[in-house]
Amino acid sequence: HNTGIIQAFPYVQFYDYTKISERYMLAMPDNYDLTFSLSETNQVEALRLLNLGYRVAVVFRDDIPTEYLGYPVVTGDSHDLRFLDRQGVIIGLKAKGKAKKDTSGFVIDTKEKRIAA
Repeated sequence: HNTGIIQAFPYVQFYDYTKISERYMLAMPDNYDLTFSLSETNQVEALRLLNLGYRVAVVFRDDIPTEYLGYPVVTGDSHDLRFLDRQGVIIGLKAKGKAKKDTSGFVIDTKEKRIAA
């Protein structure tokens, strides 16, 4: 019988980030948790998933705001266990490494109040 590693270990919590919104339409095991990652090309999908109650990770250039796009922001830099975070929120991550100099639109300036869709 063919099972994946996630199904083989039902008492282990697996988690992942994704930029592919279609993954939310697939049947997922209870022990698999996804957090959507905002990028410079998937803003529409990010807003749709937030509206559906899922959480979305957003990288901010400077300060992490307490609210963004009308959704509460929780700081995600203290740990990476996203499955412990509630759904329907933005996970605020501070730009690190190469992201500090990113100009592609992946990193959001805290002075911006909206995502250009």
